[in-house]
Amino acid sequence: MEILYWGWIIVLLAIVLVVVIRVIPTKHIIVYEYQKGLRYSKGRYTGTLDPGQYWILPTFSSIVPVDVRPEFITIQGQDVLSADGVTLKVSLAAEFQVVDPNLAVNKTANFRTALYLTLQMALREIVGGEKIDALLENRAQVSTKLVELTSAKAQEFGLKLISADVKDIMFPGEMKKAFSQVVKAQKEGQAALERARGETAALRNLANAARVMEDNPNLLQLRALQSLSDSSGNTLVLGLPGNPVPLVKKPKSDSLTVSKETETE
Repeated sequence: MEILYWGWIIVLLAIVLVVVIRVIPTKHIIVYEYQKGLRYSKGRYTGTLDPGQYWILPTFSSIVPVDVRPEFITIQGQDVLSADGVTLKVSLAAEFQVVDPNLAVNKTANFRTALYLTLQMALREIVGGEKIDALLENRAQVSTKLVELTSAKAQEFGLKLISADVKDIMFPGEMKKAFSQVVKAQKEGQAALERARGETAALRNLANAARVMEDNPNLLQLRALQSLSDSSGNTLVLGLPGNPVPLVKKPKSDSLTVSKETETE
């Protein structure tokens, strides 16, 4: 009888459980690998859940998945006034990641908009404090300063700023023309400098050759003979210092005859 009694108790409990499940429906939530789950009980945040499958009673609790994968935000061309009073159009791209879903969702109305405005203000501060030449020469430093200025603020939003890079720096039409002329003048100056260097080197070589020949007069005659042997003509006349010497190369002959004419009084 006792066994029968407990059997009826188990059956009744099972029936009650089925009724409760049907009357109070449950819901299962899946938090995927690339997400974190924010759990709420009666509207209050109770904790952050790791990836997995969870059963909840929708009447009393809820789970909000938050994507924690790195993502990009782009700031399109912003009209910014540089330190020398020139209006530039600057754009940038930043990569960030949600590291604290509680801060990102519960403490900030829209963390993407907040990060966008933070980057925008930092960009204006950096560009406004630099001249155009410095911005063009130190473009990589602008990206470094952006990360330094906005990383701490991003952490307050529950975010990690991975990178922030300047995409484009655009000038007004007149400034583009002026910079083109500057670049052209620089290239022309470099070309003229290279030509001058080449001419200087050539003159230096000639001066060295003249000095060597002055110290060794016989070198000139040897050089003349070498030029004659390399020549394809029949006759080559060279005026040598002191004595004009006609050098005659006979056709169809391998021998070379050198005749020296003496002056008769």
